[in-house]
Amino acid sequence: MPATTTDEEDARPRASGVRGTNQSGMRARNERLVLSLVRQHYALAKAEIARMTGLSAQTVSVIMRELESEGLLLRGEPLRGRVGQPSIPMRLNPEGAYFLGLKVGRRSAELVLTDFLGAVISRERRTYDYPRPDETLAFAKDSIGRLTEGMPRAHRSRIAGMGIAMPFFLWDWAQTLQVPPEAMAAWRTADLKGSLEKEHDFPIFLQNDATAACGAELVFGPQDGPRDFLYFYVGFFIGGGVVLNGRIFSGRGNSGALGPLPIPGRTGKIGSLIDVASLYLLERKVVKSGQTANAIWEDPELWDIPEELLRDWIAEAASGIAHAIKASCSLIDFECAKIDGWMPAPVLLRLISEVERCLSELDMTGLECPTVVQGAIGPDARALGAASLPLSGRYLVDSE
Repeated sequence: MPATTTDEEDARPRASGVRGTNQSGMRARNERLVLSLVRQHYALAKAEIARMTGLSAQTVSVIMRELESEGLLLRGEPLRGRVGQPSIPMRLNPEGAYFLGLKVGRRSAELVLTDFLGAVISRERRTYDYPRPDETLAFAKDSIGRLTEGMPRAHRSRIAGMGIAMPFFLWDWAQTLQVPPEAMAAWRTADLKGSLEKEHDFPIFLQNDATAACGAELVFGPQDGPRDFLYFYVGFFIGGGVVLNGRIFSGRGNSGALGPLPIPGRTGKIGSLIDVASLYLLERKVVKSGQTANAIWEDPELWDIPEELLRDWIAEAASGIAHAIKASCSLIDFECAKIDGWMPAPVLLRLISEVERCLSELDMTGLECPTVVQGAIGPDARALGAASLPLSGRYLVDSE
């Protein structure tokens, strides 16, 4: 017979399926587990963490005292009104650690400095016709210097790492970037991560840009959302990720790339999603009309694009994304599809609305049509995804 629960028990935070261990050799993992749960629930008391993890109250007390002494946790106001000692909820200290996130795009580079909660403290950005390894490295070095020099001296020692989010195999995209192949050839031997590691003593992580954007959605997005979803990020090229049981599923490395998915175009000819739903197509429309497209890459919130060009791009992109969602749901029963991108919020909402309309016109017989929702992060998803790499690598534990 199933056990019954009281209303008070139903209102308590739920465990995420991750259990701790009372063995002393697992202290570091238990600390990461506590930080992960506090991040997920915003604030938790010792008794709640012990119940959710299976750790003893004594073990949790030791861990939380240690994390507080390290400046990673802050005490909240005691919760009174219950029998016994008042419980004291603990929350993350925004100043507990800082992270750098470098986004290397095909038209722009950006470096952000974030706090422990993922709030952007400062940023540097530059645009270009196409990325060059030496110039990208120089931008990263100069920007790190400027951002860190602007921090209070006591906070600089709390920089816990840096992440890099960039497209892999950049040299393969010279034709689409409309530059000579030799102009991108230097990326074959460039080692941006290794070069920066020689300059700094904090750890540096590297990830594909679209996968990093998906990671930002997981780390900084809503913690009570669906555990299985399809994620699209619309940038110069569209890409994305597959999230299963609250984790990015990358397979042998390329699972969830989404851009190469075959989809029918307006004429019925089969093409790739990347060739109908990427921003480089909008850029070309703008240039073909005799205008400059630089504003697209300089600030994602300040577009000035003729309505007819924007409307045409949205229609084609939405149709492609809808077909990609249908094809993906033929393999995995996704609860929802999240769409984010480098564009103003009103444009993204129009794109999502058109995707929903296109989905409603597709034959979904035998399939459960997922909901289509806006990503939680916005244009910063790739840069914040980069910053989330050292955060996850050093302070969080996943659901497995």
